[in-house]
Amino acid sequence: MDYSQFGAMLPELIILGIFLVVFLFDTFSGERAKKALTPLTVILFGLGTVAIWLIPSCDMEVFGGMYVDSPACKAIKAILNIGVFIVFLQSAKWAESDEVAIRKGEFYELILVTLFGMYLMVSARHFLLFVIGLESASLPLAALVAFNKKHYESHEAAVKYILTAVFSSAVLLMGLSFVYAFSGGSLYFYDISRNIVSGEGSGLLAIALAFVIAGIGFKLSLVPFHLWTADVYQGAPTAITSYLSVISKGSAAFAFFVIFAQAFGTVYSDMWEWMMYAVIIATITVGNLFAIRQKNMKRFMAFSSISQAGYIMLGIFAGGIGLASMMYYILVYIVSNLAVFAVISAVENKTGKVGMDDYDGLHKTNPWLSFAMTLAMFSLAGIPPFAGFFSKILIFTSVTSTGSMALYMLVLIALINTIISLYYYLLVVKAIWIKPGEAKVEAFRSAAGERAALWICVAGIVFFGIVPYLYEYCVKAVEGGL
Repeated sequence: MDYSQFGAMLPELIILGIFLVVFLFDTFSGERAKKALTPLTVILFGLGTVAIWLIPSCDMEVFGGMYVDSPACKAIKAILNIGVFIVFLQSAKWAESDEVAIRKGEFYELILVTLFGMYLMVSARHFLLFVIGLESASLPLAALVAFNKKHYESHEAAVKYILTAVFSSAVLLMGLSFVYAFSGGSLYFYDISRNIVSGEGSGLLAIALAFVIAGIGFKLSLVPFHLWTADVYQGAPTAITSYLSVISKGSAAFAFFVIFAQAFGTVYSDMWEWMMYAVIIATITVGNLFAIRQKNMKRFMAFSSISQAGYIMLGIFAGGIGLASMMYYILVYIVSNLAVFAVISAVENKTGKVGMDDYDGLHKTNPWLSFAMTLAMFSLAGIPPFAGFFSKILIFTSVTSTGSMALYMLVLIALINTIISLYYYLLVVKAIWIKPGEAKVEAFRSAAGERAALWICVAGIVFFGIVPYLYEYCVKAVEGGL
């Protein structure tokens, strides 16, 4: 075996190195020294994130073509790292709380393991490696959802999540067994595509694709595979909910795009285009309509994330420029969504309140949190001049650039849904700034990590739309190779 091939896996090796340092420090350090575990993890991960941004891509295939290191893969890994870094910052106070402090090492270690699995999903060009990455990301998440082991809701959420993960994995593997049988006995993406083009496959490949879409659709919370999302988001600790809502969706969306583009492109364009139209329209619409009815902030953000997943998946229709728009949308979604969760986490850590009505008059006692929440809601709704407006414009433009009348109609429906989303996002803004009466949350000073996370998110919301560098970075990464 040529061990030099591992040199192409530098992002994965960096994450594994951080994991080993955190694990060894957590295992062998004394009680007093463990107080440094949180800052140690944040600093190491921050340095690792910078390294992944700066390390040039090898742009090569290793392990027989199962793993690919490409500019696009490196770019999405760096984007995911930004989200995880913000999650670590905003969860620092929660990790140091009396209930969690004794297990905070496990929290960081499980997050790092799931991120490693997502890295493998992103770089996989063979379904065996993809499934290994998928399960490496999914199984530790079940433990994270159940992290508040003394809370019944956390137990219930974990059971629902693990049952859903097992079922979706079974559906996906069923589809892959069809793919293996009817595409020449190979699980390489390029081999599957070549066999489809040459006509060596079977009509059962269409059924196989349906199973694959269903399996990955569960991970992305696409309708009708979304029913687990609200209960799991509500029951899981808020730090885990924020991680689930952005990081897992970003990696799964990128992997979905690669599978469509490289393995099933022909079947997709010939047979499944209209089905994907229906899935995306249903995802955006159902997410928006059900979000209007929610009074719990975490359930509210669950249906918001379902709708946002539909917008993200629009990029699959536009090829390379669609992928660049998708990556930029994921980056903007990370800072916007995590800003909301940073405020939710700060309020919950201080008061235990997570209801939307609890935010009535918040500006009277906590103007900074109110300001950050308002900017985040404006960005998620796509109100100019914030970053969410530009991310939506870019992904809509990339889809309509194909010139298909069906895609024009799809974008029109998405635009109408944006108006619906504007209504329910402004419900939160109304509660914070307009509703009469006394504030239900007293004035308090949020933790240093929460403030730092909010500063980063607010800066991203304001500047990502104004400064075009990061979108250009995504475009150059995609042009450099998928």
